[in-house]
Amino acid sequence: MLDQLLPKIHKEGYKFIAISLIVSFFLILFSNFLGIIGILFSVWVYYFFRDPDRAIINDNRYLVSPASGIITKIVETNGPKELGLQDKKYTRVSIFMNVFDCHVNRIPTNGTVEEISYVPGKFFNATLDKSSEENERNYLKIKDEKNEEVIVVQIAGLIARRIVCDLKKSQTLKQGERIGMIRFGSRVDLYFNNKKILVQEKQNSISGETLIAVEDGR
Repeated sequence: MLDQLLPKIHKEGYKFIAISLIVSFFLILFSNFLGIIGILFSVWVYYFFRDPDRAIINDNRYLVSPASGIITKIVETNGPKELGLQDKKYTRVSIFMNVFDCHVNRIPTNGTVEEISYVPGKFFNATLDKSSEENERNYLKIKDEKNEEVIVVQIAGLIARRIVCDLKKSQTLKQGERIGMIRFGSRVDLYFNNKKILVQEKQNSISGETLIAVEDGR
């Protein structure tokens, strides 16, 4: 119960919580009303950076969700040109995280980070298709245990101003481990092949727990 009321937070959150509390302290010196607004804002900042533990399936036949939010699009498309995959077809699942969702991103499968590519860009609404090509974004190409490519793209949104990726090239990871986060509203795209979709558009997902896809034939 206490973990739900006071969940762990991501390391990125400490300075923002400290700043919001300091501002709230000074606001309350001038106005109780403004002070209450500041405190409520501080509570929101705390919960924005929450980093709860997840129940990971630990079964590499499945891809787990890399983000918590609403699945806005499932589409067959070419791979990202930034990774030289524009001539290869993938299934892409897009997950939009609003400012009330948990923003800590997670690895969908056991694998090794083959490539990390950061691309600066604009800050369109992350629900728009053009955000995947024009917004600030970070590409992770992962080779799973069957030597297949799984790609996770962190995309900054309308008010997001920093993509945080804690991974390094050649790093080996377990399903559900933390990737990093995107500050204040964003989107994550997941590209993959040879798997059966288990979700649908407008469905809510939970990072590390929701099963996005399973190997064909199961």
